[in-house]
Amino acid sequence: MSVVAAGAILWRLEKGQLKVALIHRARYDDWSWPKGKVDKGETVTEAAVREIREETGLKVALGVHLAEIHYPLSNGDDKEVHYWAAKVTDKALAASNFKPSEEVEKVDWKTPQQARKLLSYEFDYQPLNELEALFDAGLLDTKPVIILRHAKAMPRADWKGGKVLDDGKRPLHDFGKQQAKALIKPLAAFGPKLVITSPWKRCRDTVAPFAEKRKLKLVERHQLSELGNAKRPTRTSDVLDDILLDNMAVVVCSHRPSLPTILRTIAGYAPLALRGEITAASSLRPGQMLVVHVNRTGKKPRVVACELHESILVGD
Repeated sequence: MSVVAAGAILWRLEKGQLKVALIHRARYDDWSWPKGKVDKGETVTEAAVREIREETGLKVALGVHLAEIHYPLSNGDDKEVHYWAAKVTDKALAASNFKPSEEVEKVDWKTPQQARKLLSYEFDYQPLNELEALFDAGLLDTKPVIILRHAKAMPRADWKGGKVLDDGKRPLHDFGKQQAKALIKPLAAFGPKLVITSPWKRCRDTVAPFAEKRKLKLVERHQLSELGNAKRPTRTSDVLDDILLDNMAVVVCSHRPSLPTILRTIAGYAPLALRGEITAASSLRPGQMLVVHVNRTGKKPRVVACELHESILVGD
């Protein structure tokens, strides 16, 4: 049996020096990264953000996925822990409501060198090594560009809109509506600040619950629709170029036929080792998303990493 947990290495800069946050648990007298078990009905990303808030009082958005660690528990079960990098802004630090508890006695900010001396478990070095490597390469500070395929739509055969030209009005299936609601927290885990969507109903209705819940602007781009991409794929690419060049964390909702154009454009900003993984996401299932982490410090955008996610409701 496997116990799944999630957390993050929280990081910030103090006078240009990298600092990371460790927690001390008095019950075990140990030092480690904030993390906790995934609750039933919860995704790993939801769990990571929730556990960080509970253990440190900090509200954060997840950055690059650093490591998936496995180690045996005393009862013989395997423990699987996912770690992300998570930048802590001055605003988030000022708003922290951390209070010492039986679970977490204190949160201390240390340099990576100091953290290595304090960490109680050798397996906690792995995510720190990854975080330091990204920092040394100037690639730790990223923004997410989330490419989301719309949730499950009503089948064309069942759509009574009639004409092919009316396909833009084809709505979500009842299951798709459930998916749209279930996507709110997995999307929020990465902290997007803008939602850009195809104007077609099934796309708009996929991201509307998230945009409404987070009070975010929802922008329509006809170039992201099936028809817009089919007519002028270069204009679809132009939309993605603009998104990648901008400094804002974004959700982009589109259709399966448009995904190859979207993902080829993104792959053009990625190192060769990542391009195949990005373009392979053309086969995203309804409601599934590719989270692309884009470095925001260089003159030209650079894709640092990507990861697949979805809600707990999976469509075919």
